[in-house]
Amino acid sequence: MTTVYDIPPDVLIEKVAGELEKLDAIETPEWANFAKTGVHKQMPPKDEKWWFKRAASILRRVYVDGPVGVQRLRSFYGGKQDRGSKPYQFRRGSGSVTRKALQQLEAAGFVENTKDGRVVSPAGRAFIDGVAHKAKESVVETIPGLAKY
Repeated sequence: MTTVYDIPPDVLIEKVAGELEKLDAIETPEWANFAKTGVHKQMPPKDEKWWFKRAASILRRVYVDGPVGVQRLRSFYGGKQDRGSKPYQFRRGSGSVTRKALQQLEAAGFVENTKDGRVVSPAGRAFIDGVAHKAKESVVETIPGLAKY
């Protein structure tokens, strides 16, 4: 069976985001069109579907790194802040974006909250592995060497 590790992350996240858009449990909050994804950013995302891509990316990150918490995911989605004439400095990503996306993934049944942190539920594992399997069929022709897996 194809898993998350067999597909390039950018391809998988696009496919999972497309599947998450079809679900009722994952929806873009009203404030998402105006919010930045972190203090290190100067503008909000231009892509209208960025919320689904971030939720898909968080689901993949929990699958690969789990159990994880919001703080650890904030560090993953952080970046360098431009401080003018002073040197750039690392800043974590938005906690609210990460937390709300995780809460929506929990409501959809894809993520579970344990005492050690959030982990992918069996339903979430089946969902993302199923998307990975479908994605592999469409990607095999474009990426040489992937067919051997």
